Amino acid sequence: MTELAIDTTTVKLSQIDVTIDAYLAKPTAPGIYPGIVVLQEIFGVNAHIREVTERIARQGYVAIAPALYQRLAPGFETGYTAKDIEIGKEYKARTKASELLSDIQVAIDYLKTLPQVSKNGFGCIGFCFGGHVTYLAATLPDMKAAASFYGAGIATNTPGGGAATITRTPDIQGTLYAFFGMEDASIPAEEVNQIEAELKKYNIPHRVFRYDGADHGFFCDHRASYNPVATADAWEQVKQLFAQLQAS
Repeated sequence: MTELAIDTTTVKLSQIDVTIDAYLAKPTAPGIYPGIVVLQEIFGVNAHIREVTERIARQGYVAIAPALYQRLAPGFETGYTAKDIEIGKEYKARTKASELLSDIQVAIDYLKTLPQVSKNGFGCIGFCFGGHVTYLAATLPDMKAAASFYGAGIATNTPGGGAATITRTPDIQGTLYAFFGMEDASIPAEEVNQIEAELKKYNIPHRVFRYDGADHGFFCDHRASYNPVATADAWEQVKQLFAQLQAS
């Protein structure tokens, strides 16, 4: 499809304990569009996440990227140096699944207030830390399509502690696509297999994509691990997944 012209802005999402900044991108043309929540890496709502949010909006969606570190570091965004990674991981370690799910729900609730947003189901997409959080977000009742990119730890832990996120697989509400690079040392192949087995076990509509030669962060063209071939295929799969929302 022809890409649409978009508007972008930063909005405020009111939670009980915090006001969350969120980056919003939406088509300028009149119409009713599905809503998509974009979930950040450990690096905050940085240039890459804003670009993904805009890219999705140009396909005919209203996309919003909430700042998942708002309680810990308002306005945080950073690059990809070793020091940046260390800081990002420190914040990630202090997040909690319950707060993350609440923040995503408030982003959905905000989208519901916009007259140009369809109320027939929402989607989400996340990368790295956000890929793990996407697996959690897929359990929300409004979430009908979820694209999880290289979410480490899904099979072994959950933000804030407790049973691993994979144990929530039966609660997934819609379709989940999961994308992994087979050179990603942070996600062993056996964990990818375990995730796929659980999705099959509970009859969750899903597809699992494994990209040979791709490393962690392969979708991000700001990183040395960017893999244009894997990215091109994954993007086509994401468009196919989210098209289900446009058809509903």
